[in-house]
Amino acid sequence: MADNKVFRASTTAPVNIAVVKYWGKRDPKLNLPTNSSISVTLSQDDLRTLTTASCSASYSGDSLTLNGQSTDVSGARTQACFRELRERRAAIEQNDSLLPKISTLPLKVVSENNFPTAAGLASSAAGFAALVRAIANLYELPDSPEDLSRIARQGSGSACRSLFGGYAAWRMGDKDDGSDSQAQLIAPASHWPNMRALILVVNAAKKDVPSTSGMQQTVATSGLFQQRIAHVVPANMKLMEEAIHNKDFATFAEVTMRESNSFHSCAADTYPPIFYMNDASRAAIRAVEALNAAAGKTIAAYTYDAGPNCVIYFLEEDQETVVGAFYRFLSGVSGWKDSAAKAQSAVNLPENIVSILKDGVGRVIQTSVGEGPQKTEEYLIDEAGATVQR
Repeated sequence: MADNKVFRASTTAPVNIAVVKYWGKRDPKLNLPTNSSISVTLSQDDLRTLTTASCSASYSGDSLTLNGQSTDVSGARTQACFRELRERRAAIEQNDSLLPKISTLPLKVVSENNFPTAAGLASSAAGFAALVRAIANLYELPDSPEDLSRIARQGSGSACRSLFGGYAAWRMGDKDDGSDSQAQLIAPASHWPNMRALILVVNAAKKDVPSTSGMQQTVATSGLFQQRIAHVVPANMKLMEEAIHNKDFATFAEVTMRESNSFHSCAADTYPPIFYMNDASRAAIRAVEALNAAAGKTIAAYTYDAGPNCVIYFLEEDQETVVGAFYRFLSGVSGWKDSAAKAQSAVNLPENIVSILKDGVGRVIQTSVGEGPQKTEEYLIDEAGATVQR
C-alpha cells in the first residue's frame, strides 16, 4: 500500500577522543556541561557507527536496535533527540504542502558499531551522532552540523563533537536553555592530517561506573573538580586550540596527558572514588614516558576517557618508533595493520612494563584523524522495512 511506504536514510559517524576532557554536567536534563572540551575525530575506516533511520506507517511504534539487540527508546535522552528532529521536520512540512507528512510516522532505527560498546571507546558519542545525522537525512533537514550538535548533545554530550571531522570543540555555553552549548570545528582533518592514534584495548568489558552517574558523583563530591573547571580547563582550552592551529605536537601532547591526569585525579577524588584505569592502563603510561625519554623529546601522548583503554597520539613521522615498540611484544594480538610488522623501533620498553601489557592488552586499533559523518547507501533496514541480517 502506498501509505505504508518505507522511507529510509543511512549514515556513518565517527568516534572522537577528547584531548581536553568533558566531565560534569551543570544541567543533567539538557546535558549541559560544566566545562568546554576539545577532541580529535578518528577515521571511520577503523572506528565507526553505521545507522539506518527509517519511518513508515507500517511500523507499530518507535524502535531502536543496537548491534542486534533491541534497545529501550523510552529513555529521556533518546526521546529528546526524536522530539527535536520531528519538530523540525513538522515545521518544514507545514511550509510545504507537497512534502510527504512523515514527521508523525513511527521511527525505526538500526545501528551497529565496529568496536566494543560502552568500554571507554566513545561508543555513545558515535551512536547518538549517527542517530541524529541519519534522522536529519531521513527528514531532509537543512540544519548545519552546529545546529544538529545541540540535538546530539542531549543524547550524549560528547556526541556533539562527532558531528565534525578533524579537530572539534564543544563550547559549554552559559544560557540556561542550552541554546549556546554546541560543537564547532577548530580545524578540518586536512589541516593536520598526519595525526595518528594507537589504541590499546585493555579491557572490552562494560564499565563498572557509567559516565553519566560517575560524573555527577564527581560534581557533588570532588574538591579537585572545582579547581579543574574554574582554572585548569580554561587554560588548557586556550593552549590546545593554539597547538592545533600551530600544529605544535609538543604542546598538544603535554596538554593531552595533563588533561587525562586531571580528569582521572578528579575521578579518584570522588567519594566514593571512581577508578576507570587498571594495571595495564598505568603500564601504558609508563610505556609512553619511556618512549619520550628514549626519543629525547615528546613523540607520543597518552589519554584515557572513562575506561581503561589507552589512546596514544603520535605523528606519522614517528610511527616506526611508536608502533614498532609496541608491536615487538604485542604482535600476537589482533588489530594491527600490515605496516606494523615493518615498523622498526630502536626503543625497547622496560620488561616490567612489557609483561603487564602482554597480559592486559587484548586488541589494538591503529587509526588516524578522520572526517565527520558520511551519508551512505549501505542500509541496515531493507526497502520493505525489515532489519537486514548481517
